[in-house]
Amino acid sequence: MFCHKLQEFLANKGVAFESRDVSQDEKALNELLDLGYQTTPVTQIDGEVVVGFDRKRLEELLKEQ
Repeated sequence: MFCHKLQEFLANKGVAFESRDVSQDEKALNELLDLGYQTTPVTQIDGEVVVGFDRKRLEELLKEQ
């Protein structure tokens, strides 16, 4: 549910993103686990990690770009 909200949020902002399905992509799952997370969505913006759909934090990071 939050993955789709995040994708919609980014698309509405005109932000290019890569969506990866950890249930279908073992490499993506391993990268997620290497980051120390077992939940989705996880978003990386300029090396900063945002877990879940944290609109406020995403807005802050996108303004810094």
